[in-house]
Amino acid sequence: MGSRVLIYRRGGLGDTLLTFPVAEIFKNLGYEVHFAGNTDYLPLGEEAGFIDRGFSDIPPLGGYEKIVLISAKPFVDDPRVVWIRPFPPQREHITEYYLKSLGFKDFRYSEVLPIKGLPLWENRIVLHPGSGSPKKNAPLELFKEVYLHLEEEGEKPLFVLGEAEYHLAEELKGFDVYPVGDIKKFAKLLKGAKGFLGNDSGFTHLAGYLGVRTVALFGPTDPLVWRPLGPKVEVLYKNLPCSPCFPAECTAFPPKGCLIFSPERIVEKLLF
Repeated sequence: MGSRVLIYRRGGLGDTLLTFPVAEIFKNLGYEVHFAGNTDYLPLGEEAGFIDRGFSDIPPLGGYEKIVLISAKPFVDDPRVVWIRPFPPQREHITEYYLKSLGFKDFRYSEVLPIKGLPLWENRIVLHPGSGSPKKNAPLELFKEVYLHLEEEGEKPLFVLGEAEYHLAEELKGFDVYPVGDIKKFAKLLKGAKGFLGNDSGFTHLAGYLGVRTVALFGPTDPLVWRPLGPKVEVLYKNLPCSPCFPAECTAFPPKGCLIFSPERIVEKLLF
């Protein structure tokens, strides 16, 4: 049996995806890669071939050559542990910060998550109006306007709702809506989509990393740190004097001015 590494990183979908390059590089170096984190999302890493086994928490540590602990505190006292704080101390992309912390700065990783897609959404432009925090969300009305503009252009837009947005189904009556359940099935469908629009959310990170043409709306969060991985990501960011401010409450007037964008400009970015 070859060397084993354990990577610990709890968090949401975006946090998990931004850590996958670490797993991929260890895999390419010949390690058996175990990942302790949010088991809702680890099947994506297994499907991509980056992760051999997933855990919801730290398993027994016997048999690991290395332990990568991405956490606020170094709660495992062991000489095999490389402890990395979950957020960079200065403004740099979080994935590059992780790789630099491990001595992997010059190592290559996949631009696109190697998951085989399904062609069912090949003519669809997918819109996701939510995120892990309402503070990061552009107005739902903006997404509705984009949807209608896309229809005028002859496109077939589709709203997707994660668990946190299921309650929006009532407000989206009359629009085509897909409630996301199984994350692996969703990834395969999304891989085949024509385009994607979203806030700074896990689904936006997934779309970008899958290689889909992605427009990401950033306001309170810093795209220099949190930009989704992927070769076809376009970030819209106003860079106001008060930005970034997350997780603080917005005190400016009008509220969330950093997340007010022109629907025409968004459609242009998605189509042309």
